Amino acid sequence: MLSIGAFGQIGQVTHRMLRHWDTAGLLVPAHVDEFSGYRSYDPSQLERLHRIVALRQLGFGLDDISSILDQGVDADRIEALLRIRRAEVEQEHRIAAARLVDVERRLQLIEKEKHMSQIEIIEKPLPAVRLAARRAVVADQPEVAGVVGPAFDAVAEIMGDECGSLATPIAQYDTTEDGLQIVAGYAYNGPAQDGLEIVELPAAETAVCGIHLGPMDHIAESWQAIHAAIFARGLVHAGPCRELYVRAISEDQADWVTELQQPVRRGSA
Repeated sequence: MLSIGAFGQIGQVTHRMLRHWDTAGLLVPAHVDEFSGYRSYDPSQLERLHRIVALRQLGFGLDDISSILDQGVDADRIEALLRIRRAEVEQEHRIAAARLVDVERRLQLIEKEKHMSQIEIIEKPLPAVRLAARRAVVADQPEVAGVVGPAFDAVAEIMGDECGSLATPIAQYDTTEDGLQIVAGYAYNGPAQDGLEIVELPAAETAVCGIHLGPMDHIAESWQAIHAAIFARGLVHAGPCRELYVRAISEDQADWVTELQQPVRRGSA
C-alpha cells in the first residue's frame, strides 16, 4: 500500500486534490483507517491516477472524466469529447490572442506617449432594445448636438410618466448617403403612440465599448480611442454605433456618463 503522501508524490498531485477526487468518487482510496481517517492507495491505482491527470491536462472537467472512466475508453466517445475540447481551446486561444494584442497596444501607447489611455475599452454583447424614438438626418457632425437633445425632449414629452427615471436615453448613429441618420429615444415596451416611432435595435454578439465622462464637446476623442482599439484588435464595424446616456441631467454636462457602443465582428483574413 502507498501512503497518500507517496501516492501523491508519484502522481505529482497534492493531498488536497486527492481528497477532492475521493469526495467526488473519482479516485477512492483502497483503504481508509477507521480511527485516523488516513488514506492509503494500492499501487495499481496509479494507472487510474495518471489517466485522471492526463484528462485534466487536456482540460476535461470532473464529470466528463468520471464518465470516461466509468464507461471505459471508447475511441468514438473520446474523439467526440476531444473535438469539443479542441473548439473550446481554439476559442480560448482567440481570446488570449486578442488580449495579447490589447496589452501590446497599451504598452506601445505608454512607451510612445508616456501616458495611460483616458478611456478603458472592453468587449461585450449588446442586448436587443426596443425604442420609442424620433429619427433625424444631419449633413454634418456639428449639427448633431442641436438635433439629439430636442429629439429626446420630444419623445419624453409624448411618453409622459412612462419616461421616468429608469428610462435611459439611447441614440444610434448610422452614416448613410444622405448624411448621419440619428435615432434618439428611450427603451419602451408599450404600444405605439402618435408622434413616436418604434425602433428595434438588434442585439450585437460583440461590441467594443467605453465610458466617456463629462461634456459632449470632448466625446470625439473617446470615439477615436474606440476606433483605434477596433483597428488594433483586428475587428471591423458591424452596424451603427450607439451612445447610452447613463447620466445626462446637469446643464453643464460636467457629471455626464455616456457609454459608447460599437458593434463589431472579426475581420476577414
